[in-house]
Amino acid sequence: MTAPLLVFACGNPSRGDDALGPLLLERLEALNPPNVELLADFQLQVEHVADMLGRERVLFIDASVSCPPPFAFSRLHAAKDTSYTSHAMSPAAVLQACQELYGAAPPAYLLAVRGETFELGEPLSAAAASNLESALALLEKLCVGPSHQAWDQFIMPPEKTI
Repeated sequence: MTAPLLVFACGNPSRGDDALGPLLLERLEALNPPNVELLADFQLQVEHVADMLGRERVLFIDASVSCPPPFAFSRLHAAKDTSYTSHAMSPAAVLQACQELYGAAPPAYLLAVRGETFELGEPLSAAAASNLESALALLEKLCVGPSHQAWDQFIMPPEKTI
């Protein structure tokens, strides 16, 4: 049985704040949310299209140097971009591939968590650790939200933060 919600975290735990996605997934896993499947990988690839099949919703989590702290939450739309033919794809490009291969993609969202340092071997920065806690509070609400409308209330304009 496929869980209705897929939470997909991207990031490299060996690259400082790039670990934010996998760390959030670990924290969420400890809460054992019902009807949620958790998946982590270093980067998105076309093979991940198959993971989206049969889902009511998909949430991508990734670290970001460009979002405002502590995080940004947005709705995603399928789109070809410069990553579309790459081995590492954006969430929008994965959604586009899903639409092209299967005729539709599930509604999808992005939780981008602000990171500061991404060097190989660096630990998680203090700022990123604080941002992780703020993002986890939202993530807990999202995992119990029953509808798209419940999720849409958390969408933030790019300049707004929680």
